Parts: sequence; structure tokens; C-alpha cells
Amino acid sequence: MSILLFTLILLAGAFVAGLLGSLTGLGGGVVLIPLLTLVFGVDIRYAIGSALVASIATSSGSAAAYIKEGITNIRIGMFLEIATTTGAIVGALIAVYTATHIVAIIFGIVLLFSAMMSMRKKNEGAETEEKSLLARRLKLNGSYPSKHGTVEYKVQRVAGGYALMTLAGVISGLLGIGSGALKVLAMDTVMRVPFKVSTTTSNFMIGVTAAASAVVYLQRGYIDPGLAMPVVIGVLGGAFAGSRILVGASTKKLRILFSIVISFLALEMIYNGLMGNL
Repeated sequence: MSILLFTLILLAGAFVAGLLGSLTGLGGGVVLIPLLTLVFGVDIRYAIGSALVASIATSSGSAAAYIKEGITNIRIGMFLEIATTTGAIVGALIAVYTATHIVAIIFGIVLLFSAMMSMRKKNEGAETEEKSLLARRLKLNGSYPSKHGTVEYKVQRVAGGYALMTLAGVISGLLGIGSGALKVLAMDTVMRVPFKVSTTTSNFMIGVTAAASAVVYLQRGYIDPGLAMPVVIGVLGGAFAGSRILVGASTKKLRILFSIVISFLALEMIYNGLMGNL
């Protein structure tokens, strides 16, 4: 395969990854890493390094649009980043000393979990009763625009969400996938943040979490500019496209599409990991 053809295919794959990551808040790495390892035969550590760079691009691309729309809760994002960044550094350190086939199996299991979580009923409504003293003191409660006007919501169970975010950070550093499933779960189910707010805030956070992990991978030499450059360009294009679609998109259709794609990729990763092909 020529370098030009490789770059074009990688650009197309990265665009799809950025689009899915932006629409679901789960990060582009869930598509990029299987693409690089299963299709191109790239070592999974180098694939994770490129995916982390792509996650930064995804977050930067889509988060800017979401903040402009007034959907993202920046205070929640900045507060929970303390947990995810700490966890990401720990996860990245674990990853560089773990066998690649084990990382692939864990990756597949996490993808299956992500697919299942994407099919569950989302918290579309807004919690209006103020129950968390910590949320009030940290000024985490907020509002977002909708077709029916401004919707205000109250954040719940801040400590539980913080603990789950720490685990999300570890998985992000270990697998390079942004761990958006756990981030959205923490905000959507535990903290009772409306789905669109949790998705966009997750996109806002993913870049900082990935940057913390990427430092470890960069020091170990697992970030290849030849892979990272086309990935970043493709992901940025997909992220901007996704941010335009999300406002009027059907979340049910997004869940079905994402679940099918990710389940297939997860099973492939688990099989290849068990066979020692990665």
C-alpha cells in the first residue's frame, strides 16, 4: 500500500471516528484504535498514542461549538477534570508495562460496556430540586437552551460522580479512548445532568484527560507523527460536522448506530487479543 493511499484511508477513518465521538461524547478512539490495529496492523500502544492525540483534537473541535451554543457546563467540566486527569496518569503508567494482547482484551470489554451504555435510557429531563449542598457551593447547577426555551437543572450526588470520574480517567490513560461512556454515565445517571449537557461536557473534558495520558506515551516514544497528523486532521473535520448535527439529532438513532459499530469492533479486538494477534 502506498503512503498516499494509507493516508487517505486513515483520513476517512479518522473523520468517521471524530463524527461518532462528537455525536456520542465517547471520543474518537473507540473507532481509531481498532482501525489502526485490525486494519493496518499497528502496535496497539502506537494506536493508543495516536488516539490520545485525536481525542485532544475531537475535544477541541466540538467543545468550542458546544460552548458557543451554551450547552456545556464548564464549571462541572473543570471540577471533574481534577479526578480524570489524576486517573489518566495512573492508567497511562499501567498501560506501558502491560502486555499488548491484555490491553486489547480490556479494550474490547470496555467497548462492549460502552455499546450497552449507549442503548440505555438517557436522562433527558432536568432535575429541578436542589438536594446537593456541595453542588450549590461549587456553583455546578446550570442551564441550557432548548426549543422550548432555557432549561435549568440542579446537579445531584457530586461525590459519587467524582469517584466514577477517577475510574474513567484510569481507563482513558490505559486504553486511550477518552472513557466517555463512564463520563457520561457519571454525569447523566449519578449526577442527574441532562443528556445533552453531559455529552457536550464530556467532549469538553476529554481533551484535558487525553493530554495528561499523552505525556506518558510521548515520553515512551509511542506517539508517531506520521500516524498522528492525518488522524488529527480527519478527526477535527468529523468533530466539527458532529457538533452541527447534535443539536437537532435523534439520540435514539445515534445510540443504535453507535452500538452496532462498537459491538463489532469490540468482538474483533477481544478475539485478536485472545489469539495473541495484537
